[in-house]
Amino acid sequence: MSRIYLLHKPYNVLCQFTDDNGRGTLADHIEIPGIYPAGRLDYDSEGLLLLTDDGALIHRVSDPRHKLPKQYWVQVEGEPDENALKALREGVTLKDGPTRPARVRRLTGAEPAPRTPPVRYRESIPTTWLAIELREGRNRQVRRMTAHVGHPTLRLIRTAIGPWRLDDLAPGDWRSETINVPARPPRTASDKHSKPRRNR
Repeated sequence: MSRIYLLHKPYNVLCQFTDDNGRGTLADHIEIPGIYPAGRLDYDSEGLLLLTDDGALIHRVSDPRHKLPKQYWVQVEGEPDENALKALREGVTLKDGPTRPARVRRLTGAEPAPRTPPVRYRESIPTTWLAIELREGRNRQVRRMTAHVGHPTLRLIRTAIGPWRLDDLAPGDWRSETINVPARPPRTASDKHSKPRRNR
């Protein structure tokens, strides 16, 4: 059994507990000794951050090889047409290589609550909210993808990581869950003494 903490990280908060430059940190919002973030969320991004004291769980959540889907609500500048959405869905080529296909759709219904401080408003340029799901996690990937198709990201909120969802958590609030983490199978004698196979 492990305990995991789901925090709604506010805008302009570092994903660490201390900072020598006086910026906002996780310590301003959660005071549980011995826990660490499982993965990262940029200083200027908002939304779901997972924390735990279980090293194996941190690895399971943050290691890209496990391919946990991550979902985002993204406010972009302008109104992406179908060609832009198709490019995001099929993958775009960034400086560090092509991205994997993503799930992308326009958000309908009520928009997320306003941010503090608010996003800069320009009457002459509309904005659009998109829901984007990725199964990889490169540095500032969502922002680079939307900029690549001509629609820079103005606001980014992570709403889910694998089975964990932000739901109705307000910025700065958190809740905890107890979960069962599968144990690693014990190594057998043959595992311990076997030699790695060499490709020919």
